[in-house]
This record gives sequence, structure tokens and C-alpha cells, in this order.
Amino acid sequence: MSGSNSSTSTSTGSNGAAPDGAELLAIADRVVASAVPGEQVEAYVSRGGETEIRVYQGEVEHFVSAQAEGIGIRVIRDGRTGFAYAGTLDPASIDEVLADARDNLTFGTVDEWAGLAEPDHVPVTDQVLWNDELAGFATDRKIELARELERLSTSFDPRVRVDDANYSDASGEAAVATTTGIRTWGRENGCYVSVSTLADEGGETQSGFGFSVGRSPTEFDLEKAARDASDRATRLLGATKPASRRLTIVLDPFVTAQFLAVISATLNGEAVVKGRSLFRDRLGEEVAAPIFTLVDDPTDPRAYTSTEVDGEGLAARRNVLIDDGVLRQFSHASYSARRAGTTSTGNAVRGGFRGTPGVGALALQLAPGERTQAEIVADIDDGLLVQSVSGIHSGVNPISGDFSTGAAGLLISGGEVGAPVREFTIASTLQRMLNDVIEVGGDVDWLPMRAAGVSLVIRDVTMSGA
Repeated sequence: MSGSNSSTSTSTGSNGAAPDGAELLAIADRVVASAVPGEQVEAYVSRGGETEIRVYQGEVEHFVSAQAEGIGIRVIRDGRTGFAYAGTLDPASIDEVLADARDNLTFGTVDEWAGLAEPDHVPVTDQVLWNDELAGFATDRKIELARELERLSTSFDPRVRVDDANYSDASGEAAVATTTGIRTWGRENGCYVSVSTLADEGGETQSGFGFSVGRSPTEFDLEKAARDASDRATRLLGATKPASRRLTIVLDPFVTAQFLAVISATLNGEAVVKGRSLFRDRLGEEVAAPIFTLVDDPTDPRAYTSTEVDGEGLAARRNVLIDDGVLRQFSHASYSARRAGTTSTGNAVRGGFRGTPGVGALALQLAPGERTQAEIVADIDDGLLVQSVSGIHSGVNPISGDFSTGAAGLLISGGEVGAPVREFTIASTLQRMLNDVIEVGGDVDWLPMRAAGVSLVIRDVTMSGA
């Protein structure tokens, strides 16, 4: 949810209005009312807080409870844009921010596509994104959750020790108003726990991790998070460098989520209009296997980053990017949409009040299949279960599609997971990988990131090792 990271916007007041909502909207309205003829003005006002707790050997090693508030003002006139922000909502400071934004505008270059978002009358999908139980959850109980996660993580295997166990939550409310007629406010909150583990055997150490997300701490599955962290570390003990060959790979849900983030970058409207995407001229074409349907759906409340509106105040919406293998649309904010001669898809993202909107995915997910990972593996004679990757973003060329990343995982032989392997790369091209998808798992994993995970099977990928 947007309250838990800095790159999405607000939700509307349908989650239950609070008195502070009127205050933030009043501030935004006052700024917008100060616009002079010939200029567009946008005010983004927010306040929020976060808690970060790290436990080691039962003791609190790190504790942060922080609150922040501020305003960002964008002014556009004659194709030039000025922006300024302040980490305070003091009226005098707000007047200075508006003056600074107008002053900064004079130094901007003329951009024929510059402009604020216009209301598009797409209805908001109401969601429950604020949880009162989380808002009132006591700090000592948050610490105890991290301690319990640490304890559980060492209970499954004596070789496992915990590097750190963590509890995190965030809350936020924001208002955005513009001279073009956008006016919205909302609030949301969320939380997750995570644990990093180390497994030791014969002088060798391997690492693992696990996590659980929820609208409230009562939704956590601590045992699953702990078991995942233990299993991920221990099953790589004894890993060797494999022989190079081509084989079928099964991406673990966490790895698939990272892979989807890479794909979404190539479907980003800003990258497309700048000629930095391999898919820029392929709308309506088949770009993936028929079983591959990629959706950006921030209206699904199960997604950690679900939201009701995007970073410009337009309604968030379910966008089908790739439908049964066919490329249907790119993600756009209002600026990239104007350059492309189309309309916004409600995909504006922004770094809170300190930044202006860009374009990005909000909550990616693949249309799931039906089988578990174990059932999928059982049908593979020669393959690789990819448990983790390194440098996946730097190892991908978004223009050519070349793909190469370091990885670690477990070989699959005769339908069974076997020897652990590491210090190798998996390589192909994004074009081939998408077309070579042969199964999507049904094991959806909701992660504390902008994509849900699911097991993904891709044939004929090069494993480069010894």
C-alpha cells in the first residue's frame, strides 16, 4: 500500500474520513486558489509515520519510530515547470514553497507536453486500506512479534541461526488538488515482518530469508515466514558450481516478482516514448506464450501496494498489459500519455511530497495457474529451481532484451529437487523467455513489493557454470 512505501499516492476518503483529512485538503485548496491566470498549480500535501524494529538474539538492536509531513507544489506555465517542497505545513513556509516553485519555473526549459493531469471520470474502486487495529497496535507487541519470529526461525533446524528479525509498518494520509479539477484525500497503512537466516555446516555458510505481510499484525503467518527462511538457507548447503547447459527453469515466486518488475520496466510508457523499450512498436502483437497474462491491479486489496488513486489523483484501475500473450497496453501517467497521443492509465507514481510524478507499475500479478510448485517440479526431468538471483536489473538490456543474471538454486532431476548449485548465470533474452513460458503456478505469494509472486516455468534457458 502506498502508506508503506514512498512511490504511490493516496486513497480516497472512502476508507473512513478522519478530521485531519479536511485539514490537508484545506491546505491544498488554499494553494490551488492562489493560482494566477495562465498557470496550472498542483499541491500534494501528506503526513505519515513508520516503525522499524530489528531484533538480534532477543534484544532490540534497532528501533525507529518516525513521523513526517510536508507539501510539494508544482507550477506549470507556458510549457515550463517549476517545483518546490518543504517538510513542514507551516502556512508561512507553504507560501515560500509556492514562491520558490514559481521562481524555479523561470529556469525550466519549454516542454510542449508539460501539464497537469485532467479528471478522466474513471470511478474509484473503494477499498479498505486503513486498519484501526494496526493504528493502535502497541510498540511492545511489535517487538514481541520480531522476537517470536526470531525464535521460530531457529526451531526447525539446529544448523540455522538468525542474522536479524524485523518488524516494519507505515501509515500515511495525503491530499492532492489541482487547478485542472482534481481533488482527493485518503489514508492507508500496512505492515510486514521479515527475517534473515544463516545456515552453517562444515565451514560453509548459506543465507535465507522469509517474510509475511498484512493489513494488521494479526494477519501474519510467522511460522511460514520462519520455515521459509530456514529452508532457503539449509537447502543451499553444499552447493557447487554446475556444468553449463540449456534446461527448463522454475522461478521461485520471489524471483518471479523480480522478473515481473523487469518486464514492467519495458512496458513503461515513459521508456516507450523515449525509445528505450524493446516493445515500443509491438502493441497488438503476440509477445509471450498464450498462458501469460500480466495485469497491473492496484484495486486488488490483497496486493501490498494496492491503492485507490495514483500519484496524480486519478483513480487507480486494473490494467491488462499482456493478455493471453498479446501486448495490449503500456503504463502511462498524464505526461507520457500526452507524448504518446493516448490517455493516462492511472499509473503515476511519486516519491511523496518531495518528488514530481513519474510512471510505474502499482501492483503487478500474473494470472495464476492451478498447480503447486511441488506438482510442477514432479513433471520436469531436467531442470533448475531458481531460488535467488543477483543483479537482475543491471543484467537486463531493456532495448535489446538481453538477459543475464547470477543465480542460485536446486537442480531438478527426474521430477525431484536435488543438488544445490550456485555461482552460475542464467541467460536468454526477454523475448525468448516470455515466449518460452510453459506454465504459471497457482502458488500466489503476496509480497511486500510491487509484484505478487508465483512459480513460473520457462524452457530452454542457458545455465552457464563450470
